[in-house]
Amino acid sequence: MTTFTSPELMHQAFMVKFPDEAAHVFESYAPQEVIDILGGVPHKDVARILSAMTPSLAVTVIQKLPGPLLLQTIPHIQPPIIASLLQRLPVQNRESILESLSQELSADIRPFMEYPEDSVGMLMDVEFFPLLEDMTVEEAIQQVRTYAPRRLNEIYIIDRRQILVGVLPLRDLFLAPQQKTLATLMKRELPTIHPLENQEQVVEICNEWKVLTIPVTDLDGRLLGVISNQDIIQVEKEEATISMQTMVGASKDERALSSPWFAIKKRLPWLQINLLTAFLAAFVVGMFEDTIAKFTALAVLLPVVAGQSGNTGAQALAVVMRGLALRDIRPSQWLPVTLKESYVALGNGVAVAATTCTAVFFWSGSWGLTMVIGVSMVISMLMAGFSGAIIPIILRSLKQDPAQSSSIILTTVTDVAGFFSFLGLATIFSSYLE
Repeated sequence: MTTFTSPELMHQAFMVKFPDEAAHVFESYAPQEVIDILGGVPHKDVARILSAMTPSLAVTVIQKLPGPLLLQTIPHIQPPIIASLLQRLPVQNRESILESLSQELSADIRPFMEYPEDSVGMLMDVEFFPLLEDMTVEEAIQQVRTYAPRRLNEIYIIDRRQILVGVLPLRDLFLAPQQKTLATLMKRELPTIHPLENQEQVVEICNEWKVLTIPVTDLDGRLLGVISNQDIIQVEKEEATISMQTMVGASKDERALSSPWFAIKKRLPWLQINLLTAFLAAFVVGMFEDTIAKFTALAVLLPVVAGQSGNTGAQALAVVMRGLALRDIRPSQWLPVTLKESYVALGNGVAVAATTCTAVFFWSGSWGLTMVIGVSMVISMLMAGFSGAIIPIILRSLKQDPAQSSSIILTTVTDVAGFFSFLGLATIFSSYLE
């Protein structure tokens, strides 16, 4: 018995099963034709097709999609992709769509559209013109004529997941055989930058690669925008030292020729806080004054323990602060982050303690002193790794700038942990130090 299927059902089955191929076919259709066809497709599959289209066509389709269909489709599109598409819309249209979505969904999308004031994301051009790697030259030229801006020197090439895969000069496109695909013509090696990076990184890339534009991508490699080095060179000197200043308690607003009163007002509070933390560390040392007086070797070795724990904490702090800045991690991921840094600190602590114990034994000849400094080294470095990870996460959760005070708090923790573990163990096992 023969079963007959309507052409409409066949078309829908094709789009459901092969969304990438369907998106490719739609590249040659007028936007209104695409909308008419998508009207009978399940929302989840409409989302998959829109995600696989060239951004230029996808944005045009989104602008013309009926409101109910659009609002039912957006929840099925990954937040980074829909955020990138919505950014190309006029502000009024974009905000209207976001306000029509559920509060939870809107909250998931907005972080991918908002960047710090002085970040690359605030400078990038989101109206970039990419093409898909599986397009032929003939198809690509048609897209250029339909959607490309007037000023276009090179075209960034993406795959159907919106991931950047190469770059192609416009001149090479028009000189290539029409049936060749862009994947066979493009240059695959090219620099990229994350939207939350600072201007200093952009200048370094421009100098290293000798390029006029730099593609901006997220951590998964999705193309978010394009930035020219000319837009940021003028502010590079100002931005290059902001992190260095804030890490030591100086204000990012202070300049070399700022008034002395302004500098005092900005620096003094942090110096006073640092003084209190120094007294706290001194108090811990004072608790074991008798032990230090009895075994003077402890005073010699105390900076070794404190120094290694401080370095360990600083390493963890730098990694976690970068992860928070690039949104690679969120405060809710504190457990895996702190566990990872604790494991790293523990491994490094055991290795460093082994080296330290060898040196201390040959220097002092005391098994007791060797054991004490080895165990305290492991404990203090473990505490430093954990603290370096958790402190910036806690500060971010409290809506504070981790760069402003993390290092001061961490220094206190590492000094106290190092002094207390070393001198505490020395006091407990003092009979073995003779």
